[in-house]
Amino acid sequence: MIIASLVTLASFLVGQVAAHGGVVSYQINGQTYPGWQAFNSPSGQRSIGRPYSSYNPILNAMDGTMSCNNNGQPSGGQLSATVKAGDKITARWGQWTHVEGPVMVYMARCPGSCSSANSNSLSWFKIDEAGLISGTLAKGHWGNSVIIKDLVWTSTIPAALADGEYLIRHELLALHQANTPQFYPECAQLIVTGGGGQTPSSEYLAKFPGAYSMSDPGVRVDIYSQNAPNIVTYQVPGPKVWKGNAAAPPPPPPVIVTPPPAAPTPTAAPPPLTTAPGPLQTQFGQCGGQGYSGPTQCVSPYTCKSTNQWYSQCV
Repeated sequence: MIIASLVTLASFLVGQVAAHGGVVSYQINGQTYPGWQAFNSPSGQRSIGRPYSSYNPILNAMDGTMSCNNNGQPSGGQLSATVKAGDKITARWGQWTHVEGPVMVYMARCPGSCSSANSNSLSWFKIDEAGLISGTLAKGHWGNSVIIKDLVWTSTIPAALADGEYLIRHELLALHQANTPQFYPECAQLIVTGGGGQTPSSEYLAKFPGAYSMSDPGVRVDIYSQNAPNIVTYQVPGPKVWKGNAAAPPPPPPVIVTPPPAAPTPTAAPPPLTTAPGPLQTQFGQCGGQGYSGPTQCVSPYTCKSTNQWYSQCV
């Protein structure tokens, strides 16, 4: 009887472990970095992964271990991996079996060295997510479905991100139990280089615990409800994904004001043209007539009067 009970308990524990999972390694530019090995002795482990104790889920969004599946502290043999902004990082899970639920990837900048930073005190921003990719809540293709296939998830470190030391946080949210979410977060330490100098604004930042509540629409989900076969949308919990700050609009072109043309300088009207007077004829002198070529104007006050076609006279 005792033996049978022990066998049953052992089977249950194995089943519990097999049903869950955690990140065990990371790959950056072809180089593999060990993650934390939850079922090995903490003594002597040197890893970029933050320590966590088991593959078991966190069942409360406000749990004190929500940031990195531990009390927020680094291990004694903590390492960091260098990654260039814009490069990819791939997390590998030791196992994973839950289909329904989203994948979320966060980062948080450490105020100095991450090897002395408490993850619960940091401000986190999301760099990647995948929720309900296709189908319905009841029968859909989820981010978690992708993990099951190869046990890996690849994300890009934002090219705009400022250089510095960061934690990266991979989180799987399992929704296979109605209204009973299961959270699986794990963290690792990175040193980002070659970045664009940007930091996310407050609208992208969140704390763990505190980023979610148990009543959030993306957390409290019943995939077995009567309406689930008709629901084709899902709201991934947490802040929106940060890819870099929007570029500032270019300055407007300078306004060139063309002055109105200067008014022309007024000039005095030229005096009317006058014909210089020719020689004048005296009183009673000839002033015209056929064949005549002498003066044709008379001295004042006399005028030239025609007598006939042959002769005109000043009178």
